[in-house]
Amino acid sequence: MPHCIIEHATEIEGRTLMPLVFEGALASQLFEADGSDIKVRALPYIDFITGNSELNFIHVILKILSGRSTEQKLMLSNLVLAKLKTHGIKGCSISVEVVDIERGTYTKEVT
Repeated sequence: MPHCIIEHATEIEGRTLMPLVFEGALASQLFEADGSDIKVRALPYIDFITGNSELNFIHVILKILSGRSTEQKLMLSNLVLAKLKTHGIKGCSISVEVVDIERGTYTKEVT
């Protein structure tokens, strides 16, 4: 766990964002120490509106199993945001949210 989903404007290269999100999640120390359970994927968007301005965007959704404190989730969110800011992208709205996955209903199988 977690599932890190990067939604972004097509003008931004998703492959450059994925390692940053991975590093931020790993730095939180909430997951496996080697990062083997951190999954990151990027979804580019061609069509979007960002308020009344012409801003590109990056929005990261961090889906994690429930049970973490608000403080842990905020720390995770801040670490990922800090890593994304090192990219140096200008004219871009960057946001990060943490979403709980209900442990009681989550299933997984690796084949």
